[in-house]
Order: sequence, then structure tokens, then C-alpha cells
Amino acid sequence: MAYLVFKDGTTFEGEAFGAWPTGETSLTEQEVVFNTSMSGYQEMVTDLSYAGQILVLTQPQIGNYGWHHEENEADKTRLQGLIVRELSQGDGSLHSEGSLEDYCLQYGVQGLKGVDTRALTRYLRQFGTLPGVLVKAQEIGLEFWENFQGHDKTEEKSEHWVYRSTVKEAYEIPGPGPLIALLDFGAKRNIVRNLQERGFRIMVFPAGSSSEEILRHRPSGIVLSNGPGDPEELPECVATVRSLYDKLPVLGICLGHQLLALAAGGETYKLPYGHRGGNHPVIDIRSGKATMTAQNHGYAVLEASLAGSGFEVTLRNLNDGTVEGMEHLTHPILSVQFHPEGAPGPEENAEIFDRFKEMVERSSIRKGRR
Repeated sequence: MAYLVFKDGTTFEGEAFGAWPTGETSLTEQEVVFNTSMSGYQEMVTDLSYAGQILVLTQPQIGNYGWHHEENEADKTRLQGLIVRELSQGDGSLHSEGSLEDYCLQYGVQGLKGVDTRALTRYLRQFGTLPGVLVKAQEIGLEFWENFQGHDKTEEKSEHWVYRSTVKEAYEIPGPGPLIALLDFGAKRNIVRNLQERGFRIMVFPAGSSSEEILRHRPSGIVLSNGPGDPEELPECVATVRSLYDKLPVLGICLGHQLLALAAGGETYKLPYGHRGGNHPVIDIRSGKATMTAQNHGYAVLEASLAGSGFEVTLRNLNDGTVEGMEHLTHPILSVQFHPEGAPGPEENAEIFDRFKEMVERSSIRKGRR
């Protein structure tokens, strides 16, 4: 048996799978979150926005269609744990190159199966996102929390999960169209695919890149990607975004959206249990059009803080009214809190990339570029 143990002593029992450490190891608590998507476990496990977290999947049957490496959203995972109700080996899937458990074993993800994920999700809904520990013996988890003293909130830049998720050095992805910079905070591959489908040549930059490094390549626009963690713990990235957003067209996605708000003087705050799933309704305030969106984030932009920032709220979450999109009143800047590229989830918001392309084309015409 194995266990997920919370600070208040609440324990969820299951069976270990995947890569568990052997021998004595120092335990580290990780944030436990849940995702309500009905499919797409492969994209979720390889979504770097889950870096440093233990992910609970509410869909009871997981692993049914095996593992197909082409569908990975990154060539690595930073997920710290995966909790499921019923684990399948995906036998008989036409595209399977292995199983979910095979992937977890190879890439160091601790898994817990046979868990009452319904009860666990209700617990997180009641008390909010909480840290937990995965252990082979319940008493070890309880002892860990009895001795837990908390952490110093000051973290080294290299220790932030964004810097463990981003690329190590800049590289170019060929394309026939204008050059677009992608500032990678943990970018999903489907963002790159959507940019490629629109003809862009893409230069991917590490999260710590300076505005001077980026502008040296003379991009026609920049995309600020998704990524993990608290945006307020990335002041150096906020400073870089602040120095870029009035120089060229910008598209911000998820964490990139939050960094844009902070760069303009806005504020962010932590949601009780976040938005994670492929079924979040969002409304366009101007047109009245509602769409279903894919989301994965634990923080949101504080709408009241945007007063005087130059940004107008354009999209709002129909469940809780949180800010889901902004546009700048003066500069060609567009941002969304959700994932317009889907993967997993609905792709009915891919038009966001078309709007960004139009912004780039208009800006290039004004600057005399072709």
C-alpha cells in the first residue's frame, strides 16, 4: 500500500505505481491539485504548468489508450505525483507505444492508484489546494507533518519551477513567415504547432532571457507562454515583459497573461483550488459569445488592480467571474488566462492565434516590413 497524507492528518490510501524512491529519502511536500477533464491524461502529465504538483484525475478510468509519444506536450515532465482511481495498461490501443505506467517509471513520476478520487476531490474543494506527501507508510507521512516547520519564502531564481521547466538555450524553429519570439516559461508544444500552422518562424527563448537578447533578433511579435507557479515570484520576468510590451505585438497565455498584468502595475491572487480542466465556460464581454475552454492555473488577475493600467478586461469566467482575457487600449497586446491551443480540451478558441497574426501583420505594415 501507499498513501497521500495531508497536514491535518487526512490520509488517502492506494497502491503505488510508477517511480518510487528506494531506501531512505528526504520527503518534500507538494501542492495537490485536481483536473476534471474526461480525457487527455498524456497531455496533462507532460504539461509543464503542473511542475512541482501532485495531480489528481477525477475521470475514474485512466490509461485506457496507452501512451503515444507524439502527443506529449513536452519532452520531459516536472509532475511530482499522479493519483488515479483505476489504472489501465491501454492494451489494444492502435497508437499505443507503451503505457502510462511505463512513462511514469521512465520519467520519475510517483503514482498512486486505487484511490477514492471522488472523496479526495471533494476534500480539496472544501479546504482548497493543499500540500501533501506521498509515502509508503502512513506513519512516515504523519511524522513528517508533526516535524514540519514550513519554508523560507525567499527562493533562489534557479529553484523556481519555471527555471526547471524552460529550455536551456535559445533555438529556432524554421517557417516561411515572420519571426516570432516565444518566451518559454514551460510552453506546451501545441502552442508551437498553432504558431507554425500560421506560417511563423519561431525563436524560442529561455525564461530568463533579457529584452535585449530577444530584440536583438528583431522579432515581429512575441508570445509569452504558460508555465508553473506564482507569477509574483518572478519579478525579473515581469521586468522583462514590462520592457517589451510597448515595442512589438504580444500574445500572453496563462502565466504569460498574469505576467502582462503585473508588468502593467496590476496584481494577481491565488484561487481557492484553481481552474484545471477542459470544461470551463468563458464569455466575451463585448460580443456576448460564450465558449468552452481548457484551463490549468492556480492564480488569477485581480480585476480591480487593472484600473489605469491601459488594459481592458474582454473575457470573463462564467463560473466565478474571474478575468479570462485582456486587451491593451493603446498597444497591440492580447492575453488570455485559458489555453487557446487546447491539448487536452476544446480547441474552439484557436482563433486567438489568428487575431495575434493579424496584429503582427498590421504592425509590420506600419513599420514598413513585409
